[in-house]
Amino acid sequence: MVEFTRRKLMASSAVTAIGAGTVGLVGADEDPEEHDTLEAPYIEGNIDRFSTTAFGAEVTGPFVFDTGELLYSLQGPHDGNLEPFNTGGVGVFDDFRFTFNGTNDEFDELEPPRTDKEEQQVLSAAGEYRLLVQTGDKINGGTERFSHPQTPDGRPLAEITEPWYEGVGDQADMNFFVSTDEEGLEGYLFTNNETRPGAITRTPLYRDEEGYLQADLENAMELENTEPFREIGGTKVNCYGDLSPWETPLSAEEEYGHPRVGGLATVSDIVEAGSGVGLRGSSEFWNRPKILGVEQSIEDVFGSEDSWYPMGLHNNRNTEKMAYHLGAEPIDQAGLDEEGVEIDDTPQPIGDEEFPNRYRYGKIVEITEPTADVPTPVKHHVFGRAAWECPEVLPDERTVYLASDGGAKGIYKFVAEEPIPEYDSRMDVRGTLYAMKAAEIGEGPVAETPLEIEWLELGTASNAEVDSWIADYDDVTQVDYLETHAETDWEADLETALAEADEAVAINGNQDYITDEEVVEWATQYEENGPDGVDEALRRVPFLETRAAAKEIGASVEFNKAEGIDSHDEAEPGDFIYFGISSLGGAMTDENGDIRFDEVQSGVLYRAELEADYNVSRLEPVVVGPNESDPSSVLDESLINVDNVMVMDDGRVLLCEDKGTFGRTYENDALWVYEPPTSLHVDSVAISHGATGTADLTLSSVPEGLAGGRVTVSLAHTEIAEITGADYHDALELTAGPAISDDGSSVEFQFADLEEAIEPGAMDVTLASLELEGTGTGTTDITVDVHALDDDDGIAIEPQSRPGVVVTGPPAVGGGPGSGRTPTDPDGDGMYEDVNGNGRLDYDDVVLLFDSIEDDSVTLSADYYDFNDNGRIDYDDITELYDEI
Repeated sequence: MVEFTRRKLMASSAVTAIGAGTVGLVGADEDPEEHDTLEAPYIEGNIDRFSTTAFGAEVTGPFVFDTGELLYSLQGPHDGNLEPFNTGGVGVFDDFRFTFNGTNDEFDELEPPRTDKEEQQVLSAAGEYRLLVQTGDKINGGTERFSHPQTPDGRPLAEITEPWYEGVGDQADMNFFVSTDEEGLEGYLFTNNETRPGAITRTPLYRDEEGYLQADLENAMELENTEPFREIGGTKVNCYGDLSPWETPLSAEEEYGHPRVGGLATVSDIVEAGSGVGLRGSSEFWNRPKILGVEQSIEDVFGSEDSWYPMGLHNNRNTEKMAYHLGAEPIDQAGLDEEGVEIDDTPQPIGDEEFPNRYRYGKIVEITEPTADVPTPVKHHVFGRAAWECPEVLPDERTVYLASDGGAKGIYKFVAEEPIPEYDSRMDVRGTLYAMKAAEIGEGPVAETPLEIEWLELGTASNAEVDSWIADYDDVTQVDYLETHAETDWEADLETALAEADEAVAINGNQDYITDEEVVEWATQYEENGPDGVDEALRRVPFLETRAAAKEIGASVEFNKAEGIDSHDEAEPGDFIYFGISSLGGAMTDENGDIRFDEVQSGVLYRAELEADYNVSRLEPVVVGPNESDPSSVLDESLINVDNVMVMDDGRVLLCEDKGTFGRTYENDALWVYEPPTSLHVDSVAISHGATGTADLTLSSVPEGLAGGRVTVSLAHTEIAEITGADYHDALELTAGPAISDDGSSVEFQFADLEEAIEPGAMDVTLASLELEGTGTGTTDITVDVHALDDDDGIAIEPQSRPGVVVTGPPAVGGGPGSGRTPTDPDGDGMYEDVNGNGRLDYDDVVLLFDSIEDDSVTLSADYYDFNDNGRIDYDDITELYDEI
C-alpha cells in the first residue's frame, strides 16, 4: 500500500491541478528542502547545477557545439578573484561533452562552493573551465584589443580622457559559432560585449594536436571597428542573440535607454496632462550634451519634490563616445591635467553630423557573410526598437520572437512575408510586427497559472522603409537640442541654455524626434482604422517608438526582465519554445495592467507549445524560483534570476543566472541544466468535412528506453470527427488491436518493444498513428490517457499527456469553379476565404460565394463565411471577401 504523506498528497493535488505527471513536482517528496507550498519554488521536471561562475560574474553566452562541448562567458568578475578568473572573457569546458540523450546522467550535480577559494573561480560538475580569450588581450596582429572599440583612426576609446569610462572588454555576453569545415570542428566564434558603443568580436577557433579548442587571437577582429559597421551607425550594448537557421549570428542591442515614457504610463497620459513632468523617459533627452547631467538639472528646475529619474537615463551615457567611434572629432572633457588636478567636466555640444541617431539603436543586428574577410552587418529595423536581450528565429525562417530586458517592457513577434534568406537583400525583408497581450488563466499561485497570449498587430513594413524613416533624423545633433528648445544662445551662456532646454523637453517632449502628438495621433487612427489605415507619415511610429506604441494599443508592457527565449534548432509545431522572466515583480505584480501575479523575486521559466504556424497562444510555468525570504537551504538549491536560455538538441535547456547574492550561502551565479519531463502528445489536425486526416501519437523522449504500455486516445465530440483507423509504429513487435470503439470516439493501444528497437535516449518516438474523419464542422479535443508505460528497467514512465485539437472545416461549396474541393483557411484566422479550395484567395472565391449564398453548404456553415462578423450570411460578406483580395 502506498503511504500518502502530506507532501505526497500535496504533490498529487498539484499534479491534478496542472495536468502534469508527478515527476513534474520536484520537492513534494523527492527533495527534502522543498517548500510546503505550491507557489514557489516549483519545477516541472528536474534541474541540476552544472557550474558556478567566479565571484561577481554572471553566467552568460552559453553555447553547445555539435560535439557536445560547452562554452560560456565570464562576464564582469571581481578583480580580487584568483587569476585568471579576475578578468572577464570566454572559456570552454575541457574534457566534457554533452551526449544529447535527454538526461543529466553525463554528470553528477555540482555542490555549491563553500570556501573563498572555490568562490573565486569557475567550478564545474565535469571537465575544467579554460579561458580562450580575456579582456584586453591583443588581437588582429596587435592592432586591436578584445572588445575595445576604436575611433576610425585606430585610437582606443578608453584612451580618450574620461578615466571613468566603463564597460570596455569585461562584459562579454553572446557566443555563437559558425563552422568553416564539414565536421563543425573549426570556425569563427562571435562574441558580444555590452559596451557603449557596442562591440562584437570574431575569433577563429581551431583544434590543437590533442583536439582541444584554441583561439587564434592573431586573426581575431573587432567587427565594430570596420567600415561596414560604422556605415550602419555602429552598435550599442550588444547583449545576447541567436544563430539563425541559415547560420548567421544575430546580435541583440540591449538599449535600456529607449523608453520615452516611464513605467506603465502612456504618451496619451502626457498629452492629456499637458506635461511630461514626472513621466518623461530618458530617450527624449538623447541629444542633450552630457545626458547624465539632466537628473540634477530636472531637480534644479522643478524642485526636489517634483523631480524624477527619467527611465533608462544611466544607460544613455557615453553618447559622446559613440559619436567619436563614428568619426566625430573627440573633445577633451573630464580628466586630469599634467599635475594630476581634476579638470571640470564641462559639456561641449557636438554639432558634427556623425552624432548618433537614437532610432538606429535597440535593434537586432544580423552578421551576414560571417566568414568573409569583413562580414556585412544588417540592422533589422522592421523588428522594432527595444532593449533587446535576444531574438529567436524559428525554423520556418519567417517567425521571430523577441524579448526586451528591464522593468515594464514587452515581448514581441515579427512574421516575415517570405523566408528571410529568400529576399534578394536583407533590406527588402518585409513583414508584420506584433506586441504580446497576456492575461492570467484563472487565479492561483504562479506555478498553477498559465498566461493566455494574444498578439496585437503594430504595423507592416520593410527594413528599407523603416531605414528611410530613420534617416530623417540622421542630422540631429547635440547643438539641435539647444537651438530647438532653448531661448538663450548656448554659445553665450551654455548653462542657462541647458536648463531651458531640459525644462522644455521635460514638459513638451523633444521636438527633434517623433513628437508626443504624432504618437497619440497614430494611436487614434489605429483605433479607428486598424494598423493598415494610418496616415503614411505615421506608419513609422510603431517601428521607431515600439514600446510607446505598444502601450497605446493595450499590449502588456509589464514584463520584468524578459531575459531569454529559445527553442530547439529544428523545432516543429508541437515542440516547445521557452521564455525566461528573470524577476517576476514590479509591473507584473502591481494593481495596474493585465498581469497581477504574486511576486516571485527570483523569476519564472515559461514554455509555450508551437502551433501549426509557429504561433504561441499560451505560456505555462515550468520553473518557478523562490523569494528572498525563503530559507537559505531552499535558495541554495533553486534557480534564481534566469538570464540566457539555450535549448540543446535533445530538448534539455541550459539556464544561466544573473542574481547577485540573494541570500544564498554562496554568492556565485550558476549554470543549471533543465531536464523537462517526458510528454506523450497527439497531433492537432485540420480536416475538411467528409475528408480524412492523420494524427501521430508521439513520446517526446525515452531516456531509459521503452518496454511497452497501454494508452487510450479519445475524441470529445464524435459529431465533429471520428476515429476510423489506427496502426502501430513498425518497431513495436508485440501489439494488441488497436481497439477502436463502436462510435469512433476512442482507440486503445497496447504494445511491447520486445527487441528493444526503441533505444534509450531516443527522441520523438512515434508510437502509433490515427486516421480521423470529419463528420461535421467545428472543433473537438483529442486527449491521451496513459494506463501504463514502462522503461527498459521496468520503471514506470509518467509522462505529461498533451492533448491535440481536431478542426473540421466546411464541406465543398456549390457547383462553380472548384466544385468538389473543400474550402480552406489560408491565413489561419478561422474564416474560410478560399471558398473554391484551390489553396489561395482569388476572384473565383468571390464569384462562388455569390453563386452559392443560399446553398446549404454555405448557410449551414455560416460561421466560416461571416466575414463582416454580424452573425449571419449576407451580401456584405461577399463585399468583405472581395476587399481582402
